[in-house]
Amino acid sequence: MIYDLRLRLSTRYDAPAGAGRHIARMLPLDVPGVQRAARGRLAVRPEPDERWERLDFFGNAEVEFALRRPHRGVEVEVTARVERGRPAPPGPGTPLADLAGELAAIRDLGPLSPLHFLAPSAMVPREGAVAAWARAEGRGDDAVAVSRALSAAVHRDWRYDGEATEVDTPLLEAFAARRGVCQDFSHVLIAGLRSLGVPAGYVSGLIRTVPPPGRPRLEGADAMHAWVMAWGGARAGWIELDPTNAVEAGEDHVVVARGRDYADVVPVKGILRTAGGQAVAQAVDVIPLDEA
Repeated sequence: MIYDLRLRLSTRYDAPAGAGRHIARMLPLDVPGVQRAARGRLAVRPEPDERWERLDFFGNAEVEFALRRPHRGVEVEVTARVERGRPAPPGPGTPLADLAGELAAIRDLGPLSPLHFLAPSAMVPREGAVAAWARAEGRGDDAVAVSRALSAAVHRDWRYDGEATEVDTPLLEAFAARRGVCQDFSHVLIAGLRSLGVPAGYVSGLIRTVPPPGRPRLEGADAMHAWVMAWGGARAGWIELDPTNAVEAGEDHVVVARGRDYADVVPVKGILRTAGGQAVAQAVDVIPLDEA
């Protein structure tokens, strides 16, 4: 499937900012064999006084920019064309009892080495309550089956509620509430998998929504989204699970960035010299080429 993408994040400040420095991770990734990104462009308004482009450790496209003049807000807009395919089915998963031995034999420390995705991370600490839940729900003979079982359990037992949590809500609080958004669902699944010895990471991206039959798609109605990549062992490799929707990531999922948790892939973060609050708005369009 080929998509034209438009993603816009707008932030308005209650009082003018005298200066600001930000990092944006919003350009889609190239994922060999699965996703090819082309014609990507990231625009910033107002025009930055300085701008740098690079790849971060995990291979995500990163744009850093600085504003030195007074401004009332920042708008970051991405336009891109992406060809997204369906991942090949995973190979046989490794039994959990053998997974630690496979990990111990790995010498690769590249961006997608499973060794980076096993320890606690900034937003996914080790929590005993989550580990107990994972032991009870992680039924299966191998790491792939267990990952699928835990993803299904999150979807079954958690309620999607956009008002229940904030972007910085602690993992244990969201876990206890049994409600939240895709970020919370993904963090719970990552924590549960890691507690069982299964490396797991966070994927941020875009998801195409399909309007009801006979209804036009609404401009800006698609969504930023998050899901999980889990390492099923040496033969299975990485699989991507979307616990919010109880599916494995497929042609409707466009990868933007990957990391250990949300802290590694925040779409726009930075520092400001200002006072007062701010309001953030987003608009996302994932448009199949035959509709563009």
